[in-house]
Formats: sequence, structure tokens, C-alpha cells
Amino acid sequence: MDKTITEFSLGLFTWQALIIISIGLWIFCLIDILRNQFQKNDKVIWALVVILLPFIGSLLYLFIGKSKKLKLN
Repeated sequence: MDKTITEFSLGLFTWQALIIISIGLWIFCLIDILRNQFQKNDKVIWALVVILLPFIGSLLYLFIGKSKKLKLN
């Protein structure tokens, strides 16, 4: 109970790092979706998936959605 603020907690650091990484991944995916073009309503669908399911939606977009982007010359 006499822990000071200066003590390092590996568990707390790990959770904070995971949260920051997931937020960064979420922002990266949203920016990538908004900058690129997709067929029909795919852009709206991917944006909703990433917004409503932040971590899982971001991973789904990285593994499935990135290949669905239109290739522009």
C-alpha cells in the first residue's frame, strides 16, 4: 500500500502501450480508408466497421480491406 508514483509497473506499462498502439492503428486505418477509393459503397462500409469495432475492425481492414482498394494510375 506504500507504493510511490516513481515505481515502475510492467503490467501497467504493457496495457498503456497496447492501448496507444491500438489507437494509432485505428487512426491509421481511418486515414487510409478516407484517402483511397473503393468500389461502390465499400469506403462507407469499411469506415463503419473500423469505427464501430475499433481493434477488430482495424485488423480486418488491414488483412482484407487493403486489397479491395482501387488501383489508380
